[in-house]
Amino acid sequence: MLVTVTPVPASAGSGVDVVVPVGVRDLRPRDLPACGWSGSATHVRQIERQLARAAAGEADYLAVCTPADLPVAIGGIDYRASAGAGTLWQLAVLPALQSCGLGTLLIRAAEQRIRDRGLRRAELAVEEDNPRARALYERLGYAAYGREPDAWDEEGPDGSVHRYETVCVLMRKAL
Repeated sequence: MLVTVTPVPASAGSGVDVVVPVGVRDLRPRDLPACGWSGSATHVRQIERQLARAAAGEADYLAVCTPADLPVAIGGIDYRASAGAGTLWQLAVLPALQSCGLGTLLIRAAEQRIRDRGLRRAELAVEEDNPRARALYERLGYAAYGREPDAWDEEGPDGSVHRYETVCVLMRKAL
């Protein structure tokens, strides 16, 4: 797939489009140092634990990569979270490349992995205060069916870890 990136110009009127080919593959442990943009060191360690689950067949973890083989979008699929479904989670796109189609590509690849497992439903949760992500999911055919509290450990700039609590909208899509 080709992705068009329009960098923010230094001066008005000098915008340039850059077209970059990308591909989707499994995220690998050696990719983790290049995934720091997706969250804190605590978050990257969590991804590392999920890669062990992927190796055991309980999950998949995908990466959208540039020709230099650098991940610019990542996300997981949990096959144990909900019976009969693949649950998408930890979806992230390099901030500078958001709104370039990478999230759509990642989700479509994840949905294909779910279908390849013989499952016919994809699910995800999105924070209530993330309307941009929710709009993407709705555009891709996901519909809200509930809401629930969620929480996870988050690392502060000083390295301290605290519990982040939020409320998520639950969404699903028939595949």
